[in-house]
Amino acid sequence: MPRPDQEYVDWLVSQSMLHHARTCAVRYTGHGRQWQRPYGDSRPRAASAMASVWFTAYPASIVTRPGESVLKTLGDETLWHSLASIGVQGIHTGPMKRAGGLRGRDHTPTVDGNFDRISVEIDPAFGTQEEFVTMSRMAAAHNAIVIDDVIPAHTGKGADWRLAEMAYGDYPGLYHMVEIRPEDWDLLPAIPEGRDAANISPAAVDQLRDKGYIVGQLQRVIFFEPGVKETDWSATGVVTGVDGTDRRWVYLHYFKEGQPALNWLDPTFAAQTMIVGDALHSHDVLGARGIRLDANGFLGVERQPAGTVLSEGHPLAVVGNQLISGMLRKIGGFSFQELNLTIDDIAQMSTGGADLSYDFITRPAYQHALVTGDTEFLRLMLRKTHQYGIDPASLIHALQNHDELTLELVHFWTRHAADRYQFQGQEMPGIVLRDHVRNAMYDALSGEAAPYNLKFTTNGVACTTASLIAAALKVHDLDELTSEDITRIRDIHLLLVMYNAFQPGVFALSGWDLVGALPLKPNQVTDLMRDGDTRWIERGAYDLVNVAPEAIASAAGLPKARALYGPIQEQMKDPDSFASQLKRLLSVRAAYDIAQARQIGIPDVTSPGLLVMVHELPAERGMQITALNFSAARIMETIVLADVPPGPVVDMINEQVAGDLAENGELTLTLEPYSATSLRVVPVLSAVS
Repeated sequence: MPRPDQEYVDWLVSQSMLHHARTCAVRYTGHGRQWQRPYGDSRPRAASAMASVWFTAYPASIVTRPGESVLKTLGDETLWHSLASIGVQGIHTGPMKRAGGLRGRDHTPTVDGNFDRISVEIDPAFGTQEEFVTMSRMAAAHNAIVIDDVIPAHTGKGADWRLAEMAYGDYPGLYHMVEIRPEDWDLLPAIPEGRDAANISPAAVDQLRDKGYIVGQLQRVIFFEPGVKETDWSATGVVTGVDGTDRRWVYLHYFKEGQPALNWLDPTFAAQTMIVGDALHSHDVLGARGIRLDANGFLGVERQPAGTVLSEGHPLAVVGNQLISGMLRKIGGFSFQELNLTIDDIAQMSTGGADLSYDFITRPAYQHALVTGDTEFLRLMLRKTHQYGIDPASLIHALQNHDELTLELVHFWTRHAADRYQFQGQEMPGIVLRDHVRNAMYDALSGEAAPYNLKFTTNGVACTTASLIAAALKVHDLDELTSEDITRIRDIHLLLVMYNAFQPGVFALSGWDLVGALPLKPNQVTDLMRDGDTRWIERGAYDLVNVAPEAIASAAGLPKARALYGPIQEQMKDPDSFASQLKRLLSVRAAYDIAQARQIGIPDVTSPGLLVMVHELPAERGMQITALNFSAARIMETIVLADVPPGPVVDMINEQVAGDLAENGELTLTLEPYSATSLRVVPVLSAVS
């Protein structure tokens, strides 16, 4: 094969993220700006003080006016008036930059919802850089911030990857890629017509390991699908390098074939340069104050002396996160991580790393409490959070996002599989506890019980918050929902808001939550689910402020989901609507600065459906108690609040006296089915004054 044309190589370099990052770096080198702020330690409370209520968008799902872009819609003043009136202080846009790959000079589509980034440019499907900047300014005008993304673990197959395949400069140093000698090409799979790579079988991975090429099979295969992805390694076809040499490469991809993994310990240090440059561009050019670190637990892979492979929670991932997060703090921003690993991994990665972490610790647990009507597992996970030294104020407590309801429960699957836990009156190892929880969730949320939700590979369930609640209520057919069913779904949705928002930290909800979206039917997204990715049913299009009432799909072509609650501004006309009640709850949260409170206890209870969280409010405003009933039974129970001074008890939501906390700490709670309350024990001196 002829060597690549030099003009084409130069064009690829001009398009590459690494080239842009190197160009960007000169704006910071030698400038005093880098030394004006503390950056060595994570600062979760400073981050949440910027914005403690987030709206998480998903660009492909947003309905726009005819001829308008997603970014123009997200920068619309009507939308921001509605969001700000509810109490939203930040918008996490989701990945907006160009993703997918390159074939020659032609762009190929994203393979993972724009999580296969190939450029710092805004994806033309979503708008322009100017529109992103305008959105950032509109948010600022409404006392809110924008939060963008970087993806430290991988890229798509764009210019950087194509240059790496050609062995150009230090581009191969970006990736976990290994050149295979021609005499060993017989170990590599044939490349199907129209493809540029093929997955390697487990047996071939073992052979390549034994020959000293790669570390071998990883701890788990994410997105495992027989015949599609059986290992985390794929092989390229024959690629002619800039030196005229024909090569075949084997490369690592934790996720899909089109997402080659970055190598964070290579002498070129190219990956660090590229990712930090991408983050600086988002902050200083686009105006984003916060940055999500996506898939940031997968930055190191190492063969252990025993022959096993360490590929999650590696010390290199800790260092990598500290570099990115420290750089962002240096220039006045913050970061958060969406890290679905063990609790100890989350704690370790937060030390000097990301300022905030997505609450993968209690998210599946509060959903389990709703499904079973029993909060025991939730209480266990809340207490584990404290046991591992994680401040709940450093967590992002969320409703639905773009991913599945994860049921991996990694903490009980990997290093804590043999640890013993008390659950349901028995002592059991972590792996058995995991199976108990997963089986209960799968049985209730999918299959015959709830055919509108789908399993997502081996990791969880594809559903919306509304369809999760419907399944918990044992609704079999969403097409037959009555007005009474919708009211019950709305009320339980508000219960889940109370759990997430009435504790320290960031509260996040999505567009799907705001409109009460139901899942799409599988036949509406057949093409998108061809590789087994069932999450597309939960990503239906939504219209937040009724910009296109006749639209049947988003600008990206996703079918519009059925919305139980409707557009925000229509909801605001009804005081009983989801949005109106959400606004009321968030106003109480803001008035008492619950986001900055300190969680001091998770009291024991006797009613299975009861959860109580006790928080010390800032500014000596007393103790706040969040009490929630996750069951269909009415609860009346007296609890003991140890170390809480006695005093008058006020219902914070209804603004009325609700009794007194006794000298011995006893407090009687009465909760209707699927309801919650927020109580404040007023300091006695404050009560007297």
